[in-house]
Amino acid sequence: MIEHKSSIKERLSAIRTKIIKASNRVNLYNEKKEEVELIAVSKNFEEDKIIPLLKEGHRVFGENRVQEAKRKWPKLKEKYSDIKLHLIGPLQTNKVRDAVKIFDIIETVDREKLAKKLRLEMDKQGKNIPCFVQVNIGQEQQKSGVEPSRAVEFVQKCRTDFAINIIGLMAIAPLNEASGPYFAKLAQLAKEAEVKYLSMGMSNDFEEAILLGATHIRVGTALFGSR
Repeated sequence: MIEHKSSIKERLSAIRTKIIKASNRVNLYNEKKEEVELIAVSKNFEEDKIIPLLKEGHRVFGENRVQEAKRKWPKLKEKYSDIKLHLIGPLQTNKVRDAVKIFDIIETVDREKLAKKLRLEMDKQGKNIPCFVQVNIGQEQQKSGVEPSRAVEFVQKCRTDFAINIIGLMAIAPLNEASGPYFAKLAQLAKEAEVKYLSMGMSNDFEEAILLGATHIRVGTALFGSR
């Protein structure tokens, strides 16, 4: 874990260094050219914590809740027009309108009702937001996501029935278990579903996620400190 007494500039630099090292290890074995994207998870952090990261040039952020994002990000996006905001928390259908308005990528598509609502709302707003399908990779009752056995079929259904631009899979590995087997499983599902991107790995396991194919990692605590 990155030492939280250091500045956010130092923490960002340390994480970027770890990303590069892990990516270089991957590149020893294949010609992977996709740069790993660091999603700074700003859930429960206000502008005073976010702006220093923006001043360091970082532009990719993740939020778990639509209402919190609606409150925090419109003004920041006015000032920093190249921000790319990911929704990484569960999306309720009654929040779809705001989600489509605020977010640039939605990582948590996990049911047909939501896919249909997203399509209708994107058409209304004249948008075609890239999306990830969330997979409940550990088959945990308390977590959202499509069952692994249905993931490939669901990706195809989103594409054919709802014309959703599914570009990747997203998952959260179970706590207190080795993450590697779950990351490997998600990577295999991505191949079968013919999607390019994998959003997996957080503050404690993002290096292992990169080694197993992550293209996007979601890091909050290691950047911002404890919530």
